[in-house]
Amino acid sequence: MDLPIIAAALPAFGWALHGSLLAHRLSTARRDPLTGLHTRAAWTTRAERIATRSPRALALLVDLDDFKAINDTHGHPAGDAVIKATAARLAAWASGHGITARLGGDEFAAIITNPAHTPGTAALHDALHRPVTYRGLRIPVTASVGICHLAHLPARTLTDALSAADSAMYAVKGRGRRNNTPRP
Repeated sequence: MDLPIIAAALPAFGWALHGSLLAHRLSTARRDPLTGLHTRAAWTTRAERIATRSPRALALLVDLDDFKAINDTHGHPAGDAVIKATAARLAAWASGHGITARLGGDEFAAIITNPAHTPGTAALHDALHRPVTYRGLRIPVTASVGICHLAHLPARTLTDALSAADSAMYAVKGRGRRNNTPRP
């Protein structure tokens, strides 16, 4: 091989490898490692665009009820299984009509471009309340869901939508865990 060609190719190869590693790091930084959902920062950027461009957008916040008890009773690996199942159920419900995120711990968010393209909030409620099977155990799961139709806000901002969804979620928690169907 010609030494000048090798010498010229090495830096190009190095930069290509560096670029590939950087792209991989950025990609993983935007995804929650446990669930594969967007992280808060990655989700917020995209959700803000949806909030301003989609007049029928729907914002949701999901919080698992008594999640600490699951970890305390069944262990953290079982809690991780519940987190993964919840993420998968929320993502399946959104089904390409919005984006989903794990905000941290047992808190999730979604913004849907048009709720008419989803199975509806009752279907989400049912999905989030199905038990999770982990190592032969059926772990009961409940979640409180707060929703906000952005069209009902004076200004369609993500901040206002999340604030309204958060208030709705805590209202659901206040009604008790037996009757926590989200209100449209």
